Amino acid sequence: MIKQYRKDGRLYLWIGFILMGVLFYSSSQTYEQQSQIGLLSTLLNNEPFSNSLSHVAFNYAGSEVSIAAKGYFSFVEFFIRKGAHFGTYFLMGGSFYLGLVPRIRSVLLTGVIAWLAATGYAGLDEFHQMLTGGRTPLFQDVMLDSSGAMTAILLCMLVFFVKRRRVI
Repeated sequence: MIKQYRKDGRLYLWIGFILMGVLFYSSSQTYEQQSQIGLLSTLLNNEPFSNSLSHVAFNYAGSEVSIAAKGYFSFVEFFIRKGAHFGTYFLMGGSFYLGLVPRIRSVLLTGVIAWLAATGYAGLDEFHQMLTGGRTPLFQDVMLDSSGAMTAILLCMLVFFVKRRRVI
């Protein structure tokens, strides 16, 4: 049964929809509810690599991201949060692509539709964060999410083209 669901794409579409639900729930929480700074301060109490990381500084959404500006644990949490953005939408974009390709049968059109669906949901997710207290919706996060989805979709397309080339 799972093999059939995988073959016709339903399994992947379910994975994409489950991710949408997880993201909706996550966006309903305030920053304080999601904060992992307490856990990070316990796990990384020696502040490993702080000397090396103290030279890293850049702007994201108009504010400085550095150990000097945010503190060590908030700085590390920033990368965990942004990695979660990229990774979640990577999985969503890939799931949508793999779920839609058996239905649409055009590799390129499937890629465009999967990317638009993931990017559209990223925009709706940031809008949802705007309605949640203590959250800041960021256009930069939508772009990060969109690039995560696009990376997965391009990898899927590459695999499809390589497989097709081997058959010929």
